[in-house]
Amino acid sequence: MSTSTDGPDPLSAPSSLPGESPMQEQAPGLRTEFEFELPHGYVDSGGTVHRRGSMRLATARDELSPLVDQRVRENPAYLGVVLLSLVITRLGSLTDIHADVVERLFAADLAHLQDFYREINGLGPDHQAVACPSCGTQFAVPGRTAGDRLGEG
Repeated sequence: MSTSTDGPDPLSAPSSLPGESPMQEQAPGLRTEFEFELPHGYVDSGGTVHRRGSMRLATARDELSPLVDQRVRENPAYLGVVLLSLVITRLGSLTDIHADVVERLFAADLAHLQDFYREINGLGPDHQAVACPSCGTQFAVPGRTAGDRLGEG
């Protein structure tokens, strides 16, 4: 298996989204696209592993349009696959990200992307503050449960 060179520094943010004119301005300090790295990586038909990619912030249209998709109507859990295919802008050298690509991700990579989607779109805390009932010491525990994944109820 070969490994692709997956692009720029994960902390850099592009100046515009695909489909935006370079003349369109973003609000100062508004970051709309985020880099990620998958735990395992997507293996394409040629055997190349793609681990690094980018995801843009979701729009209201992104959240609504999968609801009329027949695959989602037949299986509501498929919502997460369709939604991720809309907001992932690059995966390694691939720029045409569609539901078939997301379907072929390893389960750990899909879970990673679902968590990343929730994080960048502000859809819930990563951790909750709790206190020990005996000593009162405060610490953080993960705040999500399996039912919090995209498409799960």
